[in-house]
Amino acid sequence: MPEDSDKSPEDEFRDMLRELLSGNGSFDPSQLAGAAGLPSDPASLAALMSQLQGALHSSGDGINWDTSLQQAKTIAGDGAQDTTPEQRAAFEQAFHIASLWLADVTDVAELSSEPALYTRTRWATKTMPFWTQLAEPVATNIANALTGVLTERAPEELSSMIANAGQLVRGIGGTLFAMQLGQVVGQLSKEVVSGGDIGIPLLDDNEAALVPQNVADFGEGLDIPADQVQIYLAVRELAHARLFRHARWLRLHLISSITDFARGIRIDTERLEELAESFDPSNPEELREAMTSGALIPARTEAQDASLARLETTLALIEGWVDVVTAAATERLPRSAAIAETVRRRRAAGGPAEQALGALVGLELRPRRLREAAQMWQQVTDAVGTAQRDALWSHPDLVPTAADIDAPEALIARLEAEARGERPEQDEMDLALEDLLRGEERGDQHDDEPGSEPSGPNGAGGPPV
Repeated sequence: MPEDSDKSPEDEFRDMLRELLSGNGSFDPSQLAGAAGLPSDPASLAALMSQLQGALHSSGDGINWDTSLQQAKTIAGDGAQDTTPEQRAAFEQAFHIASLWLADVTDVAELSSEPALYTRTRWATKTMPFWTQLAEPVATNIANALTGVLTERAPEELSSMIANAGQLVRGIGGTLFAMQLGQVVGQLSKEVVSGGDIGIPLLDDNEAALVPQNVADFGEGLDIPADQVQIYLAVRELAHARLFRHARWLRLHLISSITDFARGIRIDTERLEELAESFDPSNPEELREAMTSGALIPARTEAQDASLARLETTLALIEGWVDVVTAAATERLPRSAAIAETVRRRRAAGGPAEQALGALVGLELRPRRLREAAQMWQQVTDAVGTAQRDALWSHPDLVPTAADIDAPEALIARLEAEARGERPEQDEMDLALEDLLRGEERGDQHDDEPGSEPSGPNGAGGPPV
């Protein structure tokens, strides 16, 4: 720190931030708040400085994700409304009806826990573990890149101080990212209607939830009775939650795929260096935009493109199945088609979840083949019924592929043959595997013959002496 003993640690800390971010230019904490995408009111500014000072004194290398949670809860609580007893009764009735209707159109078992009603703050709290798991690899990369770039670009008079301040710089970068994550999740809490609204499993297995305040906002202006909107969205949420409970491998598969993609992300250090050189403290919007738009994440690699294609296929299969099941279950609702169209438009517009994932990990998770996947599931349902359709989720090897979405005829023919009790035609791989297993079986039988001895490595009856 500078040797001016008249300055408080807080002032010295602000001076360091000013030097690190803008060289000799003027800079104040409200501008740093703007760069982090935070309001510059006194309360937000105090929270930001508190978190950054905490990073200064922290002895650990990890990111304090409590910062994200507190920021998200603050934003979610702004304008939030508690669920009234009347709303609770209405949504409990909607969930009850949804459960009965789903029983008629799917063989996937119901949840063993009661569906929940979340406030916006509760939704942010419950889903934050998923978001931090997803964001941590990227946050770590950004913090490391920030350490390297700012250390190299620091003014000469600060070089001796920066040389031993790697942890401090990492803390600053990680804290800003954590606060930005809280900003994203807090804003999401004002727009999502349920736990499964964005297609990926934010909640734990066996959990379903609606956000009554946001459901009311969703239905506003549709000229559709509120109870029909509530029932329709309850059906979608239960169908989504039931699927993940039925296919217990599916949640881990999705999360692992997304986090593996995130771990492969590298930060565009050239872009970061450009920001360090050209940063204008009077225009912190440029830094905020770079941090939140995904501009620091370079183009995907071929491996990431292949991973993304697999993820999009899985998400399209999930959402397509939910669409088909929901449409069948809500045929009794007079305005179900209108509500379904609103859901489709909302999803096609690329809502806040897609923007959040793009900013956090450079990952677009819009199921682009959703319509084709839904058509495939409908054809499968018409051909073999709900039981055989839903059995395809019992194991990852049975789930339809991208090729099945393109041309479901072969899949349907195989399922129809199985329904008739016919053995499916074996391909070359099946035949080779069968020959291998038969060879192993013959070898086992030979070893078990009386008087035979196990062969040693030299062909003798036992190990070499």
